Amino acid sequence: MTQNRVRAAVFSAGSWGTAVGKIMADAGTNVVMHARRSEIADAITTTHRNPGYFPDIELPHNLTATTDAAAALDGADFLVLSIPAQSLRASLAAWAPHIGTDTVIVSLMKGIEVGSGLPASQVITEVTGIDAERVAVLSGPNLAREIMNGQPAAATIACPDQDTAHRVQHACHTSYFRPYTSTDVTGCELGGAVKNVIALAVGIASGMGMGHNAQAMLITRGLAETTRLAVAMGAHPATLAGLAGLGDLVATCSSPLSRNRTFGTHLGQGLSIEQATAATKQTTEGVKSAEAILALAHAHRVEMPITEVISDLLHEKVTLDQAAAALMQRPPKPER
Repeated sequence: MTQNRVRAAVFSAGSWGTAVGKIMADAGTNVVMHARRSEIADAITTTHRNPGYFPDIELPHNLTATTDAAAALDGADFLVLSIPAQSLRASLAAWAPHIGTDTVIVSLMKGIEVGSGLPASQVITEVTGIDAERVAVLSGPNLAREIMNGQPAAATIACPDQDTAHRVQHACHTSYFRPYTSTDVTGCELGGAVKNVIALAVGIASGMGMGHNAQAMLITRGLAETTRLAVAMGAHPATLAGLAGLGDLVATCSSPLSRNRTFGTHLGQGLSIEQATAATKQTTEGVKSAEAILALAHAHRVEMPITEVISDLLHEKVTLDQAAAALMQRPPKPER
């Protein structure tokens, strides 16, 4: 199969979906994005811009859009999923009949499903019946705005089947985007999910006026608890020291472009959860996933103090001051 015949369907036309659609189009893949609103789909196809997220950036001409899920999936070599993790199951059930028998599904989602405690890759296989070897995960320090501007970035593509991972790698390798491959799906997905919760904590600390020392402490100890959970669930420790672990954690916790850090900053400044949601405007996966991640920690008997405090704060079990005090008043112990 020649490169110019490769086709990808990207669901949906949000900020990260648009960025990955642009990456794949720049790599020579023909991309059709699925948008919920006809005005967004029409604008992407006719003006080559996404007015909802990046009105200032021209999209490649081999990237178009439609509101018709079946049309987007027709003949697709890849289905790229970038939707809120909590709506994946219902949405995918509606799209599944249109997925081709050889289509590879690529998950961009960084959340854990509430209730089941499943990461996106397992929800995908459960809903569609597709073998895990046809499901890949793309994760790393990837802020959509920077990528849309063509700034250098890298990511990990994880799949149990190395050949599938290499196919996805080839379909999204550009001069500014460098994908690496891995077989550690668990490590990549947990790194991507837990870092959102840690970014909430860092944002809260920043919003409360805490300095870089406190933020560095949260990032470092956040990596420690992420690694503990991931290893307990079968991940390789090195994955958490790589792009999908430490890399994603640093970018999400440090950048004002990060929606999870931004949401946390709003909370730290005294906004309510409803006010922070309105101010952030985009889906903040850490808010939804914190409870599910904490449930996984309890099931695997893993201590995750930062995640626990953030979950309690989001459920209004503690105040901001109590949350900060809870983290600093933990008994001293060896670092590990």
